[in-house]
Amino acid sequence: MRLTGAQALKLAGLAGAVGVVATGVVVARNERARRAYTPDEVREQLHARYARAASAPTTIEQPSKPTLRERVSFLRRKKSRA
Repeated sequence: MRLTGAQALKLAGLAGAVGVVATGVVVARNERARRAYTPDEVREQLHARYARAASAPTTIEQPSKPTLRERVSFLRRKKSRA
């Protein structure tokens, strides 16, 4: 069975509609789960997240600059590949 252009467009439109409905179902389910929390539970979870984030180390190591020898070596390798 071969599809004509109009049939293919109808099929694509139907698939798009099914995708929109499926997305709506997932969003509604997540919204129901989110609303099931009491304000005190949400506050408690936020405080716990903040405590974990505050206790995490905040030092960020800066990458060291390449030496002149490393830069020249890199440029030689790059040139030899080209």
